[in-house]
Amino acid sequence: MDPNKIIILAIIATSVATFISRFFGAITSEKVDAKSKLFDWFNLVAYSTLAALLGRIIIFPAGVLADADIIIRLIVLISCIFIFIIMKKNLVIPTIFSAILLSVLTSIWV
Repeated sequence: MDPNKIIILAIIATSVATFISRFFGAITSEKVDAKSKLFDWFNLVAYSTLAALLGRIIIFPAGVLADADIIIRLIVLISCIFIFIIMKKNLVIPTIFSAILLSVLTSIWV
């Protein structure tokens, strides 16, 4: 099969899966109380999944990020968490800062 067709099929499949889960979430969200134990459980599962993905990216990076030493990745992570807290949970500034800091530290470190 043509590699372009495989990429298009993968995009379609992931889009359908994403939209289906969002659709069911929108349908069932009306019945879930935001202060219930079920809502807390879903929230904790979402945060733990995100933490696991971040941990994997930091400890076992793939692609271009693998070229940066682990100490650089940890410095960037800790700095961005600190900035995130200082900036009152603004996601834009730490995201931009992380890209800049990672590129600067990688160029200096090597």
